[in-house]
Amino acid sequence: METAGPAGAKPVAQSNEEAHQAWDGPLFDRFVEFRDLLTTGLGAHGEAALAAHPPNPGDRVLDVGCGFGDATQRLVQLVRPNGSALGIDVSENFIETASREAKDAGLSNISFMVGDVQVTEFEQEFDYVFSRMGVMFFANPVVAMRNIQRALVPGGRLCVVVWRKREDNEWVYRAEKVVEKYLEAPEDSDEPTCGPGPFSMASADTTSDILLGAGFEEVEFRRSDLPVTIGHDLDHAIAFNLALGPAGEVLRLSGENADQVRPQIEADLRKALADFVQPDGEVVAPASTWIVSARAPS
Repeated sequence: METAGPAGAKPVAQSNEEAHQAWDGPLFDRFVEFRDLLTTGLGAHGEAALAAHPPNPGDRVLDVGCGFGDATQRLVQLVRPNGSALGIDVSENFIETASREAKDAGLSNISFMVGDVQVTEFEQEFDYVFSRMGVMFFANPVVAMRNIQRALVPGGRLCVVVWRKREDNEWVYRAEKVVEKYLEAPEDSDEPTCGPGPFSMASADTTSDILLGAGFEEVEFRRSDLPVTIGHDLDHAIAFNLALGPAGEVLRLSGENADQVRPQIEADLRKALADFVQPDGEVVAPASTWIVSARAPS
């Protein structure tokens, strides 16, 4: 089933409607606040994926879950002068920002659209589909990935970056364990949730099953371990961890209950993240992702 979004927006699958509300509301605001950390850290993992499986000059590229559109801008630079890039995101706020910034940059052959990939019917075919942390939040990932597969030309390439397991992203894991000492994720909340969560594709077996079930072939995984800056100082790192990720989600959903224990959480997290502080004061932690590639049937 589908529900109509705001005027001009593409339909959203009913199963993704709550995630749509989260990404177009509180999560967008938090991504704006911590944009420099997110785009720099995630960008490094995206660049590793593009180095491993680059698009070809002239390719028509789709960027799934494009967010601010920085990866979309990078993609159109790789496929120019004759290629093109389309960024899609369920959040109207992200697409508005991405469109404006691409226009300000004077880029050609780049466009953006609001849409839920689980239900969007694309009006063109693509040679290459990319996603940097944008495919982990579908309520029905097989349906979404099947839709992507059908949008590719025969033999077209899929290249996505997803988080590996929590334990290999220790800064996230430490924050989550600290919050778990004081709070449990509420079963009912007035706040919308972000969907299955950032680690929904951390298992190579699970993700392989999703892609094979969606009709992809030649599924391959490459581990990527690159450090990410999680704060310009320790206070910044604490704020970042308590705004986004699994720890931030529990705090956001817990509302006033979280406010009561936040001082204790912040104190414990300060200790938990202290060994990531560098001599210059920046907080840098190891991060681990999968670079997943596959092909549409020839």
